[in-house]
Amino acid sequence: MPVEIVGVEAGAIEEFVRGNEREALKTLFNFSVVWHEQRHDFAAMDGEQIIGVATIRIAASLAHVERAIVLPARRLDGVGRALLERAAEVANYNNCHKMSALVPHRSGVQRFLECCNYKEEAVLPQHTFKLDMAAMRRFLL
Repeated sequence: MPVEIVGVEAGAIEEFVRGNEREALKTLFNFSVVWHEQRHDFAAMDGEQIIGVATIRIAASLAHVERAIVLPARRLDGVGRALLERAAEVANYNNCHKMSALVPHRSGVQRFLECCNYKEEAVLPQHTFKLDMAAMRRFLL
């Protein structure tokens, strides 16, 4: 019987995933995996105004920086560094051994992360919008 591959609506595969993901992860990593994914959002406040935000996603003892945005007028005030430091505290609390971020290679964002103790781990050629992307990491603990 031929198999047909079809697109499905959002959420249509959730029951299948719940029933099969643990075994798939066990096969992938060659040990039983307890996978608890978390998301943490942070805001830098100046009075009542948000001047910056950051989001990390935690899974498998890793924290990934999904976003860090600071108002242009406040970018040299240490706001971004403070957001990443708070994110690192939360990651440490959740027993993460590493934080990661994916940013355009040789960009101002990469230089900023390097100032925040992140190191270039790899370069992914033509990865996002056909740009080379730097996989950045900071070890914790």
